[in-house]
Amino acid sequence: KEWLSKGHGEYREIPNERDFFQEVKESKNVVCHFYRDTTFRCQIMDKHLTILAKKHVETKFLKLNAEKSPFLCERLRIKVIPTLALIKDGKTQDYVVGFTDLGNTDDFTTETLEWRLGCADIINYR
Repeated sequence: KEWLSKGHGEYREIPNERDFFQEVKESKNVVCHFYRDTTFRCQIMDKHLTILAKKHVETKFLKLNAEKSPFLCERLRIKVIPTLALIKDGKTQDYVVGFTDLGNTDDFTTETLEWRLGCADIINYR
């Protein structure tokens, strides 16, 4: 219940960089998708993250428009869209950059992404 009250269990967009810091402070595990509206692969990522957010309520799943977040993109060195920043205890531990770790294909499965997030210990994956 505590996780759900902090926005876990759903995949949602945060409007700005200031909200990002507040969201990350509240939760131990956060996956943040840096996306662009015009990038088709971001829609593929959205589809998988929507499924995983419902399945892994122990982790908060967010998305942030990279074009509206120049400071964060610079600070986190985000150059490829989509990029997932994997944040544990307020610190960025790992990144999933593009689809390289996901088989380098647009047809990767939700399980493949789930496995990759499990490798980073950002979700409870067995």
